[in-house]
Amino acid sequence: MNGQLDAALAEYKEAALKQPGDDWLVLEVTHRLLQHKRSEDAIEVLQGAVKLPGASGPVFARLGLVYARSGNIPAALQASQTAVAKAPLLLDGYQNLWVIHLQTGKPDEAFKVLNSAEAQTGAEGEFYVGLAELYLGLGLQAPSLRTNATVRALEVLRRAESLVPIHGALRLRLADGFGVLGESQKASELYLEALQTLPDVPMVRDHVHAKLAEIYLRSSDKAKALEHLEQVVGDNPTQPQAYYLMGAIALEDNQAEKAVRHFEKCLLLNPALEPAYYDLASALISLNRAQSALETLEKARQIFAHSFYLELLTAVAHSQLKNYAKAVQHFNAAEVIAAATDPKRLNHIFFFQAGAALERAGDFDSAERNFLKSLDLAPNFADALNYLGYMWADRGTHLERAREMLERAVSAEPKNGAFLDSLGWVHFRLRNYEKALEYLEKALECTEEPDPTLLDHLGDIYDALGDKEKARKAYRESLAIEPNDQVCEKLKAR
Repeated sequence: MNGQLDAALAEYKEAALKQPGDDWLVLEVTHRLLQHKRSEDAIEVLQGAVKLPGASGPVFARLGLVYARSGNIPAALQASQTAVAKAPLLLDGYQNLWVIHLQTGKPDEAFKVLNSAEAQTGAEGEFYVGLAELYLGLGLQAPSLRTNATVRALEVLRRAESLVPIHGALRLRLADGFGVLGESQKASELYLEALQTLPDVPMVRDHVHAKLAEIYLRSSDKAKALEHLEQVVGDNPTQPQAYYLMGAIALEDNQAEKAVRHFEKCLLLNPALEPAYYDLASALISLNRAQSALETLEKARQIFAHSFYLELLTAVAHSQLKNYAKAVQHFNAAEVIAAATDPKRLNHIFFFQAGAALERAGDFDSAERNFLKSLDLAPNFADALNYLGYMWADRGTHLERAREMLERAVSAEPKNGAFLDSLGWVHFRLRNYEKALEYLEKALECTEEPDPTLLDHLGDIYDALGDKEKARKAYRESLAIEPNDQVCEKLKAR
């Protein structure tokens, strides 16, 4: 209490040496010695204790632990095996052997140790829950044993659950175990039971509510997940992870304004949570607030290393602002990063978005290559079929191939006005004017808001058919929506 640590540890050690048969004293003193890295002193105390007739399993288990930490593996094995023989319902000896075998590259031996522990009968729930955790740890460290270890862990947890009573802390560990093993229903039942008996300790209850929220999110029950997340922030408004999950739910439900609020609170509480910057930027982009998204991404750029999502979202934001040259730069950077780290991220959506930016930037050859990559990965991706087909039609190239692509797009979405317009336009380019008119009229029927490009196309088709009056009407309607010098010239010429 006076801060004289060395003197205190010397007195503790002397007390244990004078009473080596007092298990509680020996274990308490060696715990304190180990806390302060006095392994040699702990070994001296424990060696005196195990020389006594009838020395207990827990004392041998502690000696095995200290030997293992000191690197004396043969002595650690011997002491731990003695602990198991003396106290077969004490997990400590098995755990020592499990650690030693894993550290010496013998996972099969570690598995045998756990199996021998599982064969014991009459143990308490804590023994089986701890054993299940060791099985799970073995599965993580030895992938070849993961399946068998997972099966054993589940069986052991079920055995633990059948025992009564299960106190609050053990119930939480049991629920955590079932949750890790994918037994979400059982885990949620145990967590809900725990909430009824847990002491009113906010951090503990927050943990349970957060675990329940994760389970409900995995099962797509967003309403129940939100219920528990709101409980967390209600009890403790400084939980950034809860705000992050609430933002993710809102973003998935297309509630972008709400998502923005949650992500902003999350970052206020934890500015180091990298994914929150990207999700906030995504929400802002969906609200057509690309400049705010770029400001958010710039903050991330100052803190974190360049990443695929940072570059991708920056590219998308610049595309929304029609800064297509900058968008292309960032799409290129994102592609380089993904190619080097995780090529699976370069999916059909990525190449479609990059192709669209390249087309708007006037690099038609590169745009074409990206659209074709998109279609190689997803041959029936209607948006890419339409974009590439229309680009070819508009430029008067590959018209038959463009027609075939656009027919497939319309077949996938027969009431999509943009797709119908594109198919009509390629027929116009092929001089199939009657067919072109048929698709343009269908496009008008399927388009809620008047579209200036569609009306411009309609004017060109009427003009090709010789109906000048209807052509002029269509051009005038297009100009009423959006001024366009080229359309204006067409109107004057007719």
